[in-house]
Amino acid sequence: MAKVYEKNRCKEMTESEKYALLDDVIRDYDKKESNLIQILHIGQVIFGCLPLEVQIFIAERMDLPLSKVSGVVTFYSYFSLEPKGDYIISVCLGTACYVRGGKQIMEKLKELLCIDVGETTGDMKFTLEVVRCMGACGLAPAIRINDKVYKRVNPNKLKQILDQYK
Repeated sequence: MAKVYEKNRCKEMTESEKYALLDDVIRDYDKKESNLIQILHIGQVIFGCLPLEVQIFIAERMDLPLSKVSGVVTFYSYFSLEPKGDYIISVCLGTACYVRGGKQIMEKLKELLCIDVGETTGDMKFTLEVVRCMGACGLAPAIRINDKVYKRVNPNKLKQILDQYK
């Protein structure tokens, strides 16, 4: 099980190659229900998301009801039914961030990216999400782009921040 699953490498694969790789993963994990979350994580790396067709494939290969697989996918916010952009922008709207301008940050990002919360730009570059707390309350408002947190953000700084990712 020492295989490495990389999002960019998987983007270049055909659909049949992706399904074959996912089938190998399921076999590597012995089709055990206790490994379902790990299999779903890898499945999402391979496909970029977990649409119904992929969930059905996993359920059939693992001899699980589709409702079990789908229930896990829809319960955990990590999993996505739709493809996400290369850069996930998470805007904190917890109490501290909201009070210090988080809503204005969100509105400006929606304007700059021409998308709404939960959507991805047409070029698949950015996905916009809301989180309830990043643990940076003393430095609010905060946003996160993938793994990098930006603190004390104001709407005027957003274009400059986004330009780093274009």
